[in-house]
Amino acid sequence: MKPVIAIVGRPNVGKSTLFNKILGRRTAIVHDSPGVTRDRLFGEGSWQQYEFLLADTGGIEPFAKDEILSQMRRQAELAIDGADVIVFVTDLRSGVTANDMEVGRLLRQSGKPIVLCVNKCDSVGATPPEFYEFYNLGLGDPIAVSSVHGHGTGDLLDAVCAYLPPPKPEREGAEDGADTKEASPIPVAVIGKPNAGKSSLINKICGEERMIVSAVAGTTRDAADTPVTNSHGSFLFIDTAGLRRHARVHEDIERYSNMRAEMAVMRSNVCVILIDAAEGFTEQDSKVAGMAHEAGKGCIIAVNKWDLVEKDTHTMDRMRKQLMEDFSFMSYAPIIFISAKTGQRLDRLYELINFVDAQNAMRIPTGRLNDILGEATARVQPPTDKGRRLKIYYITQASTRPPTFICFVNRADLFHYSYQRYIENQIRSVFGLEGTPIRLVVRERDRNDT
Repeated sequence: MKPVIAIVGRPNVGKSTLFNKILGRRTAIVHDSPGVTRDRLFGEGSWQQYEFLLADTGGIEPFAKDEILSQMRRQAELAIDGADVIVFVTDLRSGVTANDMEVGRLLRQSGKPIVLCVNKCDSVGATPPEFYEFYNLGLGDPIAVSSVHGHGTGDLLDAVCAYLPPPKPEREGAEDGADTKEASPIPVAVIGKPNAGKSSLINKICGEERMIVSAVAGTTRDAADTPVTNSHGSFLFIDTAGLRRHARVHEDIERYSNMRAEMAVMRSNVCVILIDAAEGFTEQDSKVAGMAHEAGKGCIIAVNKWDLVEKDTHTMDRMRKQLMEDFSFMSYAPIIFISAKTGQRLDRLYELINFVDAQNAMRIPTGRLNDILGEATARVQPPTDKGRRLKIYYITQASTRPPTFICFVNRADLFHYSYQRYIENQIRSVFGLEGTPIRLVVRERDRNDT
């Protein structure tokens, strides 16, 4: 288990910028507006021979009464409880504030090792006089850092690593060259429109208050990764911001949130498309699902808040039938009815994720594919146009994720969309490929064939 380093401080002191600088990549959204980061974000970092898990947190407002700010403070407190070392970030430009003093008091009560970071020391050279004010916090020698330019981050990490246990020698515990590499977790993006219950689902899955949950739409902003290992396997759940229509995105932060959600889809293998059972299908649900479909990801339609729906013996069947019509463009996607609040059918959700991931990665032998193609063309003759008939010479699978097949034909213009769908359905009828889109690429081989 890697040691955890938590970055804490009041809002807008540059915690997320420092987080990104240490990790060497833009993981957290950075913006001038205070309170951009809300949930705990984790990333794997290293310094010299040390490896660690770095946690970014929302700004601590010790005296805030607002619901979101209170939950941000709670998330920061959870990060502090689970940390081995705490980096307390302050702002040189604003000096020591009353909130800094209160945060410092809270940190001392934790009993954890604390490294005091004075951020925004952007000038190289003599230490500015206002720097010495931070000794008043009573947390030892402050370290001058510029998270934007990277000045002082090495000194900061040296101070942090002094509190960490010595790094383990490479390949420790490996016997006789035995392979100790663990299977990679399945990356799963939980997507949907705002307030569908994505963060509640992640919290239920990991069994803790991992994400802030609020009735206020748009609470989640970053795409936060949550590793989960259980009897069903190893997963990396990615909570995303609710995806709004681009026409309704006015603020820069929302635009960045949408971009992060779209990036989360791209780096996932499986997308769980969350639908609000109480609200039912909306046009935005279709657009969110379409993004996963176009990206070629394995897809599961999860109807959340099922515990809030008044039901009779046919309610589920009626809604399933309606959703199959609403999502007609991705009829391959399985539908599951869940409750993030009660945990209803979450075991079944894990099983579906494993199944859909395997289907998305399926590879079919060329011989079997061409047997299916021969049977399909014998059953339904390829289309003709002005005396010319489509000839499909053979089919082969080019890649997986999603399964992509190349059909070599005499004339691509004769291979109508309806006949392509027919061939796709024949492949699905034999091999399943449930939960994954299929790509069919048409290549002409002989234009002169008559």
